[in-house]
Amino acid sequence: MPESRAENAATPAQRGEREEGASTAAGLAAGTAGPTDAGSARPRRRQARGEARIAQLLDAAASVFSTSGYNGASTNAIAREAGVSPGTLYQFFPNKEAIAVELGDRLMHRWRETYGAAFVVSHLELPLDRLLDAVLDPLIAFNCENPAFAVLTHGSEIPGVISQEHDALHATMLSRIEQLLGTYLPDLPRDRVARVAGMSFVLFKAGLDLVMSHEGAERAAYIGELKAVIHRYLEPLACDTPGGVTGEAR
Repeated sequence: MPESRAENAATPAQRGEREEGASTAAGLAAGTAGPTDAGSARPRRRQARGEARIAQLLDAAASVFSTSGYNGASTNAIAREAGVSPGTLYQFFPNKEAIAVELGDRLMHRWRETYGAAFVVSHLELPLDRLLDAVLDPLIAFNCENPAFAVLTHGSEIPGVISQEHDALHATMLSRIEQLLGTYLPDLPRDRVARVAGMSFVLFKAGLDLVMSHEGAERAAYIGELKAVIHRYLEPLACDTPGGVTGEAR
């Protein structure tokens, strides 16, 4: 029983490594080709097919979570969306929670890459309106393109490991915002910078909820409103600090 629980807790990537290792060991024991021989291509092809199947199942899970929510989703629905049998799904994931954890981990990795590219020092050379475009556009685009990300980072029913990782990600992102604003408004006291960063983050999250609940032209209009709110909040601070952005630069 402990071994069974440990196997279920392993990620698909870890299980794939174990399977590949077992195949290699079996081949060596039988005196067949080693990793550098032509015979090793078959396990590699099997592993590649397994990775492709995992990606297919995660894409299907993202669609089901987005339309049904985490509680309303089921492994049967995910298998049906992926066009495979439930038995095929269970070859890779033991339950819905394991699927959510794997998908959440991949989405959070991509989210880190997105905001890491958005919060860069070179953007501080831009006028405030273009700075907001450079920072907010990729963040908004990521959330619009990945609605499952919001589903998997909100709600008490979400697996605890996802909530913990999201909380850590939240703290890191808030720190990056504070660093960016501290450089952009160098003469603002540090405690004020921290409050402005927190307020700006809350404004963004609240506005993002409205953006996500609309589509097409209406979504674009709400994106414009969100940027206008944050711009009007930050503009007086830039004007009031000697080292901030001047009217001419804007």
